[in-house]
Amino acid sequence: MPLILFDGTPAQGAVLDGRDIGTVVCPDADVKLFVTASAKVRADRRYKELVDRKKPADYDAILRDIKERDKRDSERATAPLKPADDAILLDTSDLDAQQAFDAALKLIAEKKA
Repeated sequence: MPLILFDGTPAQGAVLDGRDIGTVVCPDADVKLFVTASAKVRADRRYKELVDRKKPADYDAILRDIKERDKRDSERATAPLKPADDAILLDTSDLDAQQAFDAALKLIAEKKA
């Protein structure tokens, strides 16, 4: 099934998300975005998500877990967490979901131009 852009234009491709997509899974992808945000912002977002879903949430534990996972993933021997050499960095720390999406679309369009 072809990908359809918001303006109705047909396109080919896929959007994949993961910590080693650009370096291991799809190293030859046409466009690679390394999407990040500070650990504090990611913890804030996760805490709010859990609270909104009426789930137990401990902010300090969430922040600690995020920092530990980042450290562990960055230091692992196989497929460490790092941007691909040709990835475009997108820091979403100061963006809401819509702004992050719009920024990603803009970066992709600029890269494809």
